[in-house]
Amino acid sequence: MRKRLLAAGLTGLALVAGLATPAQAADTGTTTVTFTVTGAGGLDITVPANVNLGSGTAGATVSGQLGPVTVIDQRASLTPNWVATVSGSDFTTGGATSEETIPSINVTYWSGPATSTAGTGTFTPGQPTAGDAVIINVPRTAFSHTGGTGSNFAIWNPTVSVAIPSAAVGGTYTGTVTHSVL
Repeated sequence: MRKRLLAAGLTGLALVAGLATPAQAADTGTTTVTFTVTGAGGLDITVPANVNLGSGTAGATVSGQLGPVTVIDQRASLTPNWVATVSGSDFTTGGATSEETIPSINVTYWSGPATSTAGTGTFTPGQPTAGDAVIINVPRTAFSHTGGTGSNFAIWNPTVSVAIPSAAVGGTYTGTVTHSVL
């Protein structure tokens, strides 16, 4: 009985030892490799959330830069053309009566030159200088890109001016400047 147990124990030890020994080296080895292809990116615009142009009296003009507006084109298309537009709303305070409203026809915009660009093609400001400022009561071109290939981006820091009517009442006026890109 003791010899059988010893033999069974040695056989078990041999089996464990056999599992621990390395297999013979092979002539070839295969590694499975995976990756994911994602769709092309999009065309996006980012703008400052809000800006304060300061203060002015009735009959004066308030003006200031909005902060960086950025268009990023990651569509990686063969002709990544885009046009960014801008428009403005009326500015109101209180109950938005006629004396408490500055109409959008009193709001001007000029993009200025790009502060930064990347990618190929031509980047064109809608209004390169202050003398080119436009009234934004209707959509106007703020910046555009034509030609080139692949991804690109442009950043500019536009200036907005609001002519305050002489009949305007005192108060904090709020309106919007909306950029979009296609």
